[in-house]
Amino acid sequence: MTTLSSGIDRTNIKAIILDMIGGALDSSSATIEWAMSELLKHPNVMKKLQNELENVVGVNSNVKENDFENLPYLNMVIKETLRLYPAGPLLGPRECLKDVTIDGYYIKKNSRIIINAWALGRDPNVWTNNSDMFYPERFVNSNVDLRGHDFQLIPFGSGRRGCPGIQLGLNMVRLVVAQLVHCFDWELPFGMSSNDLDMTEKFGLSMPRCNDLLAVPTTRRQKFDI
Repeated sequence: MTTLSSGIDRTNIKAIILDMIGGALDSSSATIEWAMSELLKHPNVMKKLQNELENVVGVNSNVKENDFENLPYLNMVIKETLRLYPAGPLLGPRECLKDVTIDGYYIKKNSRIIINAWALGRDPNVWTNNSDMFYPERFVNSNVDLRGHDFQLIPFGSGRRGCPGIQLGLNMVRLVVAQLVHCFDWELPFGMSSNDLDMTEKFGLSMPRCNDLLAVPTTRRQKFDI
């Protein structure tokens, strides 16, 4: 009689690390690019975020992970970005384990269900008639969470099959966006106005911009490390 070992060997560790890197790169880079795109389209939001970073972090200091809890506007900007541009527009498929009726809809056992997180984040019945507008202030005094507790905003999924890298992904996106905004002023090239910025989405397993974002940075600080 043979027994299975419960240990994790070198091959398992390499596979897990590759999964983490592969799962993080596409989704995080797309979210960062969407956040910067919306900030360029809304310079008033960019300025408000820069002011918060200056007041909390300091003009000549770098943003650190322990600053996040004191940066509510940064968190609202990231939450609003994920509402409009979830990294995975369609969540992983689920299979119904038994016949069930939900809100009048009969779902047969073994049915394959796919949740449209993109549509949920833009539903005007939930987010009012400005649901397609980038407006971080909608989360002021709001308890809506994006970690799977509130089903109107589930960019990471929910329950036992939710994204296992949610904390790593959130911290990575917040840190990069905060540092880019804190260290530089940004403008569109060739005299392009914010209204001319192409915001076309490219749908797939992830949802990047159809065309890469091109922006011009200008140093805001005399001394910094990224």
